[in-house]
Amino acid sequence: MPQRAGCRRSGYTWPVSLIKSVSTVSLWTLLSRIAGLVRELLVASLFGASAMTDAFNVAFRIPNLFRRLFAEGAFSQAFVPVLAASKSQHGDAATRVLINHVATVLAWVLLLTCVLGVLAAPLLVCVMASGLQQNPHGYDSAVVMTRYMFPYIGFMSMVALSSGILNTWKRFAVPAATPVLLNISVISAAWLGAPWLGAHGIEPIYALALGVALGGVLQLGVQVPALHRLGLLPRLGWRVPDLRASLSDPGTRRIGKLMLPALLGVSVAQISLLINTQIASHLPTGSVSWLTYADRLMEFPTAMLGVALGVVLMPQLAGAKASGNGAQYSALLDWGLRTVVLLTVPAALGLLLFTRPLVAVLYHYGAFKATDVEQTSLALMGYAAGLLGIVAIKVLAPGYYANQDIKTPVRIAMLVLVLTQLMNALFVPLFHVAGLSLSIGLGAMLNAGLLLTGLIRRGTFRPEPGWGRFGLQVLAASALLALYLLWAAQSVDWLALRAHSLQRIGLLAATLLGAAVLYLGSATLAGLNLRQFLRR
Repeated sequence: MPQRAGCRRSGYTWPVSLIKSVSTVSLWTLLSRIAGLVRELLVASLFGASAMTDAFNVAFRIPNLFRRLFAEGAFSQAFVPVLAASKSQHGDAATRVLINHVATVLAWVLLLTCVLGVLAAPLLVCVMASGLQQNPHGYDSAVVMTRYMFPYIGFMSMVALSSGILNTWKRFAVPAATPVLLNISVISAAWLGAPWLGAHGIEPIYALALGVALGGVLQLGVQVPALHRLGLLPRLGWRVPDLRASLSDPGTRRIGKLMLPALLGVSVAQISLLINTQIASHLPTGSVSWLTYADRLMEFPTAMLGVALGVVLMPQLAGAKASGNGAQYSALLDWGLRTVVLLTVPAALGLLLFTRPLVAVLYHYGAFKATDVEQTSLALMGYAAGLLGIVAIKVLAPGYYANQDIKTPVRIAMLVLVLTQLMNALFVPLFHVAGLSLSIGLGAMLNAGLLLTGLIRRGTFRPEPGWGRFGLQVLAASALLALYLLWAAQSVDWLALRAHSLQRIGLLAATLLGAAVLYLGSATLAGLNLRQFLRR
């Protein structure tokens, strides 16, 4: 499949080297996730899983909820296909005008949203996690931190606009690198700011909220020069006539129309998150934090694989559709899905079978107790059961968005929401916090299956030959990997090595390196030519 520019296959020309682009995004995402794990390790060791960490995690989820509405959620799903189509059909000059108009409307909406969010913080916390009221201090702290972090939405939504522009112009490195700054900002706040606040009689965990707000400013600040170099820095209109002109632009109106079903689709996902947070807030203290720590670990492979592929494939798929190249569109999806299967299956096995060692090595320090390791591990196993679906959605959903069809994924998401809550009713009484993550994982598998079925039935995605052989090769390598991980998890008392952190970290690194060599080597022996696969 993807090779260098000008390489022909199946009657079409690849415009860029996809594997190079995906590798760039994945590398920066890897660095971001490593920084994110350091951030979570520091937070866990300083604050553990307590009422205050529950308060911070709830407060952080509120701006994240709105960010997903205005940023990488509904806005990006609507903006990137229209932007790519405008660039392909009308040229750069007309697209620059569209960018100015879209940025103006977005800036007005964000300003109003941030003001209302700060004022309505108590109501938002109550709606998100009323169970925090069992601890009045924790509830009040969540309100304060929500107000500190709400402006983060505005900065991150403008970052999403900038990222969409840069990705469409195939400048993937800067958007992929900027999330590192959020983690660095929060790490600095936890390491330096928390002790300083504590010494002055202020709740130390408030430093994390200030770090999040600063991280949003830094991310936008890095992208502005990149846009300026391309001559694509948006010109915002702050006068009412400017807003009216921007709203009357056909491209802006098209994005608005596409955002309506996209908002519904993203809202469905956020409603599910809201319900799960509410349920967790009524479970034993620490449940919100256990779920959050598990989610952070699950996001590592999700971002490395799913987000990286989705970011790179989205403008490529949109461009192929806009130019009427159905063969390229289908081949892009086929390559993306095979990459998902090849790399996500071993990651899922690692999170399922090697869970406790991972959680112990990454979190079991300071205030993070052995019971926290156990509960976080159980929650992570629930997510891992659906990791393949969670990552596959990042490739399959852009297949619809590129065709400017957002309604179908929304209908599927609504169905999955209902089924997920039915699973919650069944699993939460049995497995408590792990039941919540298991419902999310199984719901993602169902979502991915329905998205894939829809693309095949439409005839827009035609799987290329060789999937059966490929599946057997992955299965054979995965079976050997599973045996190795089970042995590694049981042969060492990972919790008892808490006092020997460097030895424990070294053992984990060696085990994971061995797992990678075993899996890739087994796949090669089974007949999978990895170099040829990556260069397809």
